[in-house]
Amino acid sequence: YSMPGLNKILNGVIRFRQTVRKDLVKQFEKIRDDPHPTAVFFTCMDSRMLPARFTQSQVGDMFVVRNSGNMIPHANNYGPVGYEVSVTTEPAALELAVKRGKINHVIVCGHSDCKAINTLYNLHKCPKSFDPESPMDHWLRRHGYNSLRKLEQRLADEKAGPLEFVSSNPLFSFSAVIDEENQWNVEDRLSQINTLQQLENIASHGFLNEFLESRKVDLHAMWFDVYAGEMYMFSKPRRKFVLINEDSVSGLEDEVIAHRS
Repeated sequence: YSMPGLNKILNGVIRFRQTVRKDLVKQFEKIRDDPHPTAVFFTCMDSRMLPARFTQSQVGDMFVVRNSGNMIPHANNYGPVGYEVSVTTEPAALELAVKRGKINHVIVCGHSDCKAINTLYNLHKCPKSFDPESPMDHWLRRHGYNSLRKLEQRLADEKAGPLEFVSSNPLFSFSAVIDEENQWNVEDRLSQINTLQQLENIASHGFLNEFLESRKVDLHAMWFDVYAGEMYMFSKPRRKFVLINEDSVSGLEDEVIAHRS
């Protein structure tokens, strides 16, 4: 007796063997000794997030790191006395990608209707629902608090102007206008803020300083609307998420190039 979920996976493996496998093995062979991933992609573990498909990535193109709510813990900084090395998956993955893998782009990708973000918002609205025995609730509270603070700021005054995301490295500080057209619900706004907050968090890790300052590494935020199948990219000069389509793509590329020079 095999549970229906596992059955589906095993049958999938058989289908893979019969169809895609040969072609993939060729790709694996080709890059065996010399894979050159160009990006590390942090995204949510949500089963609707299929990063390789959205970006049409091939074997060896990118590292992918997934967790609840696409969060990268902020490092504790003590100014001139240095910083605390965080022993968690996400900074370890950043180091593997950037320092050892020499990749140039770190992308954080959030999405609409994110269950982790809905839970975070719910904890904020009804603190009594916080379960002290839940690893998930602790994870969200610890790494989602700054995003909630910024959401409150955004909701307190529609005309308050952009939110500021501040890094100890001024190159990586930026401001953002969230949902100018008021088209998203409050949880999706929180998800967009949370995605941007991770760029601030990433820039807090001391081992990245030399890479950020020498412009060897760039940080990007993307956001996927799961119901429309549309991907947005955050534009620093325009201070907002811009839909990636045939009309906008070269402008977005130019902005990244201009930022790097």
